[in-house]
Formats: sequence, structure tokens, C-alpha cells
Amino acid sequence: MQMHALLPRRITAATTAFILTLAFMSGASVTEQDEDAELRLRATPRIAFAPADILFVGQIRGGPDDNEQLYCAEIEWDWGDDTTSEQILDCDPYEAGVTDIRRRFSVRHTYNYGGRYEVRLHLKQGDDVVISGRTRIEVQGVNRNLR
Repeated sequence: MQMHALLPRRITAATTAFILTLAFMSGASVTEQDEDAELRLRATPRIAFAPADILFVGQIRGGPDDNEQLYCAEIEWDWGDDTTSEQILDCDPYEAGVTDIRRRFSVRHTYNYGGRYEVRLHLKQGDDVVISGRTRIEVQGVNRNLR
């Protein structure tokens, strides 16, 4: 039997869910991308005790340095603990071939309660998400449902 016969002919929602589950179990970050660039999000540490101060680093890989959609994008962090943070940059006007995009985004967030959290980083233009990345962390300790 040839190996390619075991692979699905098309990717279904169930296949995607299975792949994302494997990514979480392996500790890999999940990226979402536009045609040319991808946004990777990593957390350090991935497992910690509450209260946990976690460093998140998002990095854009690939694509042109003067990508107009990614230039001066609004930065939105969804911490997975019912809180979000946003940052709107004050940038010079875009100039094709001259203006460079920001490729690295880092911030710390503190988790006071135990749980598994899916963290998302979205780069947006207005209400539209241009590119996003996500990762998961686990915080051991006080469970907020037991308070």
C-alpha cells in the first residue's frame, strides 16, 4: 500500500481540529498567515505556577518588508482569561518600497489563576484582522472556579 493512499484527499473541519490538537499536545505554536507572511506566537514559559508572569513573542516571517496591510497595524492581544489589550501605533505615512513593517511584538501578561489559556495575537487594520497567531499555555495553581 502506498503511503499517500492513507492521507485525506481534502482537509475537513475534523482533520483541522485533529491537527490543532496534535499541535497543542506537542507544545507547538499555531500560526495563521496571509499569502506571503505568517505570524508565529510563542510563550515562555508554557507551563507555570500561579501567579504566572508569561512572556509572549509574536514574529512575522516571510513576506515583503514594505507590506502595506501589515504596516502600522493595530496590535490586539486576547489573553484567554477574559481580558484583552490593544495598542495603536502612531506611524509616518506609508511609502511603497521605503516603509518597513514591524516584525516582532513582545509583551508580558500575568495569570493569577490556574487553567489552560489560548492566547491570540491579531494585527488589524480597522476592524479587519490582517494576520493572527495563537499559542496555548497552562498555569498550575489556584483554580478560579474554586474561589
